[in-house]
Amino acid sequence: MSRLPLDSLAFSLLQAARIDAAIFAGQSLADGLLARVDSAARPAVQDLVYGSLRAYGRGDFFLSRLLTKPLADEEVRALLLVAIYRLETRPDAEHTVVDQAVVAAGELAEGRFRGLVNGVLRNFLRQRDTLSAALADDAVARAQHPDWWLAHLQAAYPQDWPAIVTAGNEPPPMALRVNLRRCSRDAYQARLVAAGIPATTVGEAGLALAKPLPVERLPDFAAGLVSVQDPGAQLAASLLDPAAGSRVLDACAAPGGKTAHLLERADLDLLALDLKPSRCRRVSENLERLGLTAEVRSADCAKLNTWWDGQPFDAVLADVPCTASGVVRRNPDAKWLRRETDIASFAAAQSRILEALWQVVRPGGKLLYVTCSVFPAENGEQIDAFLARQPQARRCHEEQLLPTAEHDGFFYCLLEKHA
Repeated sequence: MSRLPLDSLAFSLLQAARIDAAIFAGQSLADGLLARVDSAARPAVQDLVYGSLRAYGRGDFFLSRLLTKPLADEEVRALLLVAIYRLETRPDAEHTVVDQAVVAAGELAEGRFRGLVNGVLRNFLRQRDTLSAALADDAVARAQHPDWWLAHLQAAYPQDWPAIVTAGNEPPPMALRVNLRRCSRDAYQARLVAAGIPATTVGEAGLALAKPLPVERLPDFAAGLVSVQDPGAQLAASLLDPAAGSRVLDACAAPGGKTAHLLERADLDLLALDLKPSRCRRVSENLERLGLTAEVRSADCAKLNTWWDGQPFDAVLADVPCTASGVVRRNPDAKWLRRETDIASFAAAQSRILEALWQVVRPGGKLLYVTCSVFPAENGEQIDAFLARQPQARRCHEEQLLPTAEHDGFFYCLLEKHA
């Protein structure tokens, strides 16, 4: 239990360091690490965690030159990484940052590393210009992505890979999807303007905010007038575009954003599946907030005998598990937790899911294959292999969205099943 005040920088640095250390030990932000932080301090801690993880390649480079030998205590090492990130982003407060980092170090390892933390951070400030110049000779530190990840991007996108890397290192945009069953987009945009929240229209129901803000500040968010959803993700519902009354399957539904969007556009007989009961509860909670109804079940979508009643679906949304390489700025831990072999592992799982779900599509029906990846093995190459195995399948639309300042990275392929 920390003795530091919740509103102190030292507390935020300490909590961020502990979360980063847990991630370096193999945990994920998806495990709810931030939820364990007191809600009053969570925004400040989250900023430090996400920022330091996005900049990990840079921070690790600096530490390799500031430490005479590797640190065995992972929490102290993480504290140095978080503090260096803070020093780089808040150079106007460098003395406060060093002081508060030393205070935070007093809470770790019985305070044995306070002197080391003080010395390393002060050395960083003295050598900052020299260290920053040396980054030019280290590809991982410069790009803040693992070397194997960079190699895949460079092979797939010889012209675009620098922009993909830059986007992956930036904070993500925040966009909304207006629940058109409850409110028009123009009316909701006017409510945002009245609340002092500038936004521009995007897509058929979206609004892009000028800067991110807590959902509590959004007018009638709790009442279901709006959801947070990236503009790239909002394409799924319009591409699948099931007619009213259709029997629809959302096979990998959690957290339910695409499920809800489908239901906001038309009355559907919709079944939403997800593997974990806890994730299914989240889908149900989101639908309830929005005033929408669907059958939500926990099941492995690839094991048809555990959930399918034999009645075919008019439309299937297969938003399959993937490396999340297109949304890495929202999941900055993924860059450092993923391994190159994970691409093949995900591709094998995606192939298995595609083969299973194709069986539940009626003749003349559609399946929309979706990933939030930019790696071709999970996307175009996956579809090419599937089409070679399935002569009934026809590719109607294929689109690779690369991450930009406006949206995340997604892959879409709409398939139609011939009789």
